[in-house]
Amino acid sequence: MGKVHESISGRLRDFIEAQHVFFVATAPTGPDGHVNVSPKGIGGSFVVLDEHTVAYLDYTASGAETIAHLRENGRITLMFCAFAGPPNVVRLHGTGRFVTLYDNEFASLVELFPDRRGARAVIVVDVHRVSDSCGYGVPFMEYTGERDLLQTHMERKGADGRAEYRRLKNATSLDGLPAFDYDPV
Repeated sequence: MGKVHESISGRLRDFIEAQHVFFVATAPTGPDGHVNVSPKGIGGSFVVLDEHTVAYLDYTASGAETIAHLRENGRITLMFCAFAGPPNVVRLHGTGRFVTLYDNEFASLVELFPDRRGARAVIVVDVHRVSDSCGYGVPFMEYTGERDLLQTHMERKGADGRAEYRRLKNATSLDGLPAFDYDPV
């Protein structure tokens, strides 16, 4: 059965930090916008900052829905599933903000992550609700390693190439909301 917890501590923190993949869900405010769910899982790209705050590295990629939705309303949910070991699903509901590579705070936050190649922002979440549930319906899956494709691809582009890519692919969301439109022209 599901349970709501006071904070991210003890076994919940250990569980979250041991997962190789997590999912991020956001949505625009209106009833007609697209709900976005994104898998994340590059090793070392997620950290628990304290019992009510987490952060993850946001890489330059094909879309910027999370940033667009955070700009509009700040709502975010992160979900972690046990694909090995005892069944469990943990959800972190909260309010998120993003710190772009152009913000002063970025330099100190990015130091928390070992592989920063292609990073465009750090997403910081103030967690208001921590819950877990049984996870009985989640299958066993075997972790066989990391894919280095995204970081390598973005590293090859160089800083100017990444900025151009973001201007073309990340400036607005699927619904036309402003997203990552911070790169200078």
